[in-house]
Amino acid sequence: MKLTESLIELEEKLNAILAEVRNLKMHIYALEEENERLRAKLYEERAQGNAFDNLSRLYDEGFHVCPPHFARARKAGNDCLFCISFLQKERKQNNK
Repeated sequence: MKLTESLIELEEKLNAILAEVRNLKMHIYALEEENERLRAKLYEERAQGNAFDNLSRLYDEGFHVCPPHFARARKAGNDCLFCISFLQKERKQNNK
């Protein structure tokens, strides 16, 4: 293989990598915007009422409330054992 062909092949690979980085950057940007929106919503709800009720409502709306996955969307119809455990622990603490 000639040196010129090798350089052209390397350039094509770099362009593919750059395209993938651009796609990832756009995806990260969208996730950051959603995260900010959810944090603002949580802040507003905390200011309006009981934090436990707000967490329960967020969970019912389809979002994780457990610390490892907080504010990530849950798959439709799938419960999260971490979230359920967290909510039960919070409920016990609120009832004391």
